[in-house]
Amino acid sequence: MPSSSAPDRASGGVQSVERAFHLLEALADTGGIATLSELSNSSGLPMPTIHRLVRTLAQQGYVRQDSARRYTLGPRLIRLGETAGRLLGSWARPYLAELMEATGETANLAVLEGGEVVYVGQVQSRRSMRMFTEVGRRVQPHCTGVGKALLAQLPETEARTVLGSQPLPAHTEFTVTDRDELFAQLAQAREVGYVIDDQEQEIGVRCIAVAVPGAPTPTALSVSGPEARIRALEEQSGGEPLVSVMQGIAERLGSVLAP
Repeated sequence: MPSSSAPDRASGGVQSVERAFHLLEALADTGGIATLSELSNSSGLPMPTIHRLVRTLAQQGYVRQDSARRYTLGPRLIRLGETAGRLLGSWARPYLAELMEATGETANLAVLEGGEVVYVGQVQSRRSMRMFTEVGRRVQPHCTGVGKALLAQLPETEARTVLGSQPLPAHTEFTVTDRDELFAQLAQAREVGYVIDDQEQEIGVRCIAVAVPGAPTPTALSVSGPEARIRALEEQSGGEPLVSVMQGIAERLGSVLAP
């Protein structure tokens, strides 16, 4: 990317486009709300450029100013995000189908958005008793396999920001609500390459999740099903072969999604 101190070139509309998207990403990284000076610090762009880009983005509805004179992501981005999410699920479907066929259990794809886990793709198990999570559903990251796989991809300070300062709610008796214990799990997930949700979101449901490397935003895929069946699947495969299959599919999916 061009140096942040370089002026926009008359012949280079591309630089302005790059800077506009860089600014939107910087705003998203702050939680979606920031002052102009905060945007300048986080993006590295000079203030005159910030002023010019924000004014244009605000005119188009991609940024808006609140009553405290801070700037927020605008509502026009919602339609773009929803459409991109649907397309992501479509691109991922063959890989999710492969994972479902390999395990016999429901395969899921999720991303991190606004501090929440959003399910963007799923291929359901053919079994009569199976897990079903509606595509588009939002859940908290601390109590789901995909959520913890997503958090594990972030620097610890950013993951703590995503979780916020409020107590972590318990959805079942197995939900991890102690932050130190949770971050120990995330450290282990980075080391072994996968994470498990053992009835932490819903009693009787077990989930194994891995990161999708190379995706433009933190992304994770998982298999989920009745707790006894997932445990039997782990024991049958010896645990590691199952994770290796999941990681192989995730790596191929990541190469397709890579910008």
